[in-house]
Amino acid sequence: MKNFIFLSPNFPESYWKFCAELKNNGIRVLGIGDCPYDELKPELKSSLNEYYRVSNLENYDEVFRAVAFFTYTYGKIDYLESNNEYWLERDARLRTEFHITSGFMQEDMEKVKYKSAMKAYYAAAGIPTARYHLVKDYDAAAAFAAEVGYPVVVKPDNGVGASSTYRLSNEDELKYFFATKDNVQYIMEEMVKGYVRTYDAIIDAEGEPVFESGNVTPNSLMDVVNTNDNSIYYIVKELPPEVVDVGRRTVKAFGVKGRFVHLEYFVLTEDQKGLGKKGDIIGLEVNMRPAGGYTPDMYDFAYETDVYKIWADMIAFGKITKPLGNRHYCAFVGRRDGKSFVMDDQAILEKYGANMKMQGRLPDALSGAMGNQMYIANFQTEEEMQDYFRDLLAEN
Repeated sequence: MKNFIFLSPNFPESYWKFCAELKNNGIRVLGIGDCPYDELKPELKSSLNEYYRVSNLENYDEVFRAVAFFTYTYGKIDYLESNNEYWLERDARLRTEFHITSGFMQEDMEKVKYKSAMKAYYAAAGIPTARYHLVKDYDAAAAFAAEVGYPVVVKPDNGVGASSTYRLSNEDELKYFFATKDNVQYIMEEMVKGYVRTYDAIIDAEGEPVFESGNVTPNSLMDVVNTNDNSIYYIVKELPPEVVDVGRRTVKAFGVKGRFVHLEYFVLTEDQKGLGKKGDIIGLEVNMRPAGGYTPDMYDFAYETDVYKIWADMIAFGKITKPLGNRHYCAFVGRRDGKSFVMDDQAILEKYGANMKMQGRLPDALSGAMGNQMYIANFQTEEEMQDYFRDLLAEN
């Protein structure tokens, strides 16, 4: 029997489904987390063969001892994974120290975690990226901004999501950034005039996709976080061939095998000197895990499938047994607390109840980028989906 250690299996909440499908496939599933066992969802409890509670997942020594215990008790560990961006480096360090060769190792982390290091791999795939500068001192940063022109974007070189990401529109804002920034290594990039779309896939042990999807984010995630705005995005009904092409080339360039990926790109909304023509695809960043929040469930809704099973089948058998069904647009709206919306929950359900797939409160850990109250619904046409976005975001 193969042994799979799942780190932090209780977050996001729906990740118990990964564990359940692994166990259904005859894999021994061993969980490590800092949530008390009695507080785990019943579905997660039944999906784990054993759970080792640590007092704090941030304490590497505690987690190391938990992996050592499972190794002593059950023998060689075949897989260790969290499917979570926050623990990606922790996963790789543990794999390296316990010689678990089924995923990224510690030496792979620079290319998949540092935005500056990703540039070379995008280039190897033939995909352009924004010009950049690693921030060290004000004069060099000001010179770069003068070269590419304001606005520029600054963000941690090794960061998660849109956390600590800012648009700087002039020298005064650059000076303020230097006066208030922390000691994290920041990367500065030229501003790309485009919207974000993604290539999301499950890649098998041979580096080939067994499931492909993607989403479109019409508004800037950076602005959603920094202005406490509402959040919208949607799973596409059909992934355009040009996105499939750049996604597969990126997977090959980064040497991805045996995992979920969420690869982000800009699509230019106008010609931009040095980058390309309107409609061209520009590399943004790679994320070697599923898209955040409830997006895996949205893949299921959009394609009438089960990506948790597809992923677990890929791990256990190297192939998939779950086909895709009919295709839909699957739209997410995250509304902010404190805003006065025209439609309340009752009005939303009266109009869109037949389309609604999921609704409820978002955990605080996800609310910064995704809002406080979520609504997820399926649509057959883009026009219907756009009406849904307008209705749910209309304010008094």
